[in-house]
Amino acid sequence: MLWVLLLLVAWGAAAISCARLCLVSARTGLLYDASEEAVPGIGTGHELTLYETAFLAGGPHRVVDLALATMHLRRRLLLAHTGWATVVDPEGRDEMERTVIRAIGPQGQSRTTPVRAAAATADAVRALGDRLVAVGLALPGGAGTDVVGAVRAVRGAALLVVAMGAAVLLMPGQEHGPGSAVMSLLVWFGLPFALTVGCLAIARMEIHPYSSWASPAGQRLLAANEVPAAGADRDVLAALAVRGVRAVADPALRAALGGGSGGPLR
Repeated sequence: MLWVLLLLVAWGAAAISCARLCLVSARTGLLYDASEEAVPGIGTGHELTLYETAFLAGGPHRVVDLALATMHLRRRLLLAHTGWATVVDPEGRDEMERTVIRAIGPQGQSRTTPVRAAAATADAVRALGDRLVAVGLALPGGAGTDVVGAVRAVRGAALLVVAMGAAVLLMPGQEHGPGSAVMSLLVWFGLPFALTVGCLAIARMEIHPYSSWASPAGQRLLAANEVPAAGADRDVLAALAVRGVRAVADPALRAALGGGSGGPLR
């Protein structure tokens, strides 16, 4: 009766993940509506700064990566490919840079991973997020991350259902004919698979694209505001703000922002 256990696992994974996605989508939909009502017509005539672009596109860590890269390219900070940050000019040009310098500490040198973690939760970054939430461009607390996680869970459940069905099909001693019991069981496995695929389709129609930080108004503004290029440094910083560390062409800078050659890239 192993097939019963596999069927229960498939149904449980599908039901729990789909229920989570429905709840998260409903809660996020309310936040979307609230953000649309925060400032009617938001986005017309407004140009995003690089820091605002980075926050809407990638959240607090993207803002810190942008500040680190800015200071490195302008020779105010040395980022080593081994994952160390060394202060060259202790006078930050704006509050984000001063936040990074404080996160590095009085010794003037630190690993970039703890610097990114500390600076991402600092007052300056939180204040930036609060301003964007207040004008309806960002979701409070990065609520969209729950949607992204829920969608991934449903996708995983769909794959699990397929795996469970394949396991039943490959069990030894089973009859695989058109009228066999195994084929009937596969129909039962098809139902949770259809449930997960249906939930993903509805989520794609209702709340796609799945942004972790930007509200619908923020997403529209990101799409409408192309950051103008003004030299090589500006090109690198604009690409970093919009697409993250992976968009940086310099492998040494990518490694430095990732905390070293084995660090995560966002």
